[in-house]
Amino acid sequence: MKIAIHGRKFSVESVPYIQQVFDELKQHKVEIQVSEPFKRILLQSGIRLDTKAVYTTPDEIFDADFAFSLGGDGTFLETLAHVGKREIPILGFNFGRLGFLAAISPEKIQRTVYQLINGYYTVDERTMISASSQTELFEEGTNFALNEIAISKTDTSSMIVVHAYINGEFLNTYWADGLMVATATGSTGYSLSCGGPLVMPHSANFIITPICPHNLFVRPMIVSDDSVISFKVESRSNNFLVSMDSRAKIIGSDEETTITVKKEDFKAKMVRMEGDDFLSTLRGKLKWGIDARN
Repeated sequence: MKIAIHGRKFSVESVPYIQQVFDELKQHKVEIQVSEPFKRILLQSGIRLDTKAVYTTPDEIFDADFAFSLGGDGTFLETLAHVGKREIPILGFNFGRLGFLAAISPEKIQRTVYQLINGYYTVDERTMISASSQTELFEEGTNFALNEIAISKTDTSSMIVVHAYINGEFLNTYWADGLMVATATGSTGYSLSCGGPLVMPHSANFIITPICPHNLFVRPMIVSDDSVISFKVESRSNNFLVSMDSRAKIIGSDEETTITVKKEDFKAKMVRMEGDDFLSTLRGKLKWGIDARN
């Protein structure tokens, strides 16, 4: 078995758990490859590695059976950006805070590695979203997101004006701090904090959610994920911010610039262990439905 591993800087308290991950993989004779930035962090923290294999770009990842994300949800999204269209299943170990996507707690490392090696897992496929524009957005092959694509202002005062279209038909003009298109998976992320609805992760929907709209009657809208959604932006600062999961870039607000959003051709594959399901995570992590009477 081959596993590619990526992570971020971790706390001193997490060191023995990080070491345990590598020790368990060594015990099961798993061939591993580590991202170059994460290897530097590991060596600085005194983690013992039994490999010299590293990758510096996504194209250098070997033919992995799985990818491990060691960190929080942000690390998981970074790992997904590394994997891209190769659709390598990702298993997230939570060394961060919430851990909604990276759901495996440090106490479950030994059991989880054993279950993975012996095939006691499922692979959950999630729809992703892509963006394109006349202006270059991000590096080629990375213009996709699992959670959401957001357009927002870059300064602290003036709103931006976003003209939105669905399949070429005019939807609305939003006067707001921004606007996002979230996937069903992303309904529990940024969209939720902006008043968006919870959506079951395998629903074939996108959520168009305004960010701090200056209008009492503008609300989030659910549309089919087969829709092609496009935006034209006006900004007093002559630019705006485009963010896709863990990546962000400032774009000039030229009159001819159109951001087009649609369903990505490939999917994110997430490794799930027994008892790790969306509804239990929703109740456990976001305290959804907590009631003293229960």
